[in-house]
Amino acid sequence: MESKRQQKYAKLIQKEIGDIFQKESKHLVGRAMITVTHVLVSPDLGFAKVYLSFLLADPDATYKLINEHKKEIRHQLAKRIGKSVRVIPEIAFFPDDSASYAQHMDKVISDLNIPDAPEEDDEETED
Repeated sequence: MESKRQQKYAKLIQKEIGDIFQKESKHLVGRAMITVTHVLVSPDLGFAKVYLSFLLADPDATYKLINEHKKEIRHQLAKRIGKSVRVIPEIAFFPDDSASYAQHMDKVISDLNIPDAPEEDDEETED
C-alpha cells in the first residue's frame, strides 16, 4: 500500500516524464507516441519504476533507446521538479504489457465458438 506522499510523488513524476517525452525528447522517440501508464515509487522516494506503452514504433527498439538515455531523462526531470522535491529518484523504465494483453484477451474472446441460446416462446399468456 502506497502512502499519500508516494502517490503524490508518483503522479508528479508521471506527468513530468510524459511532458519530457512529448516536448523535449523528440530526438529520442521520433514519431513514436509514448504513454507513461503507471509509476511506482519506493517508500524512501529514491527509486521510481516507470511503466511505458508505445504506439507507432517498434517497442523493443524504442525501449532500448530510452534505457540508453535514462540519465538524460533524469536530468531533464531534475530541472523540472528539482525545486519542489528533496531527492530526484533513480528511474527504471519497464514496458507496460497491459495493452497487448487486452488485445490478446479480446482476440481470445472473439474466437470463442459460443452457440446461440435457444429461443423461448413468448406466446404464453399469464392468467
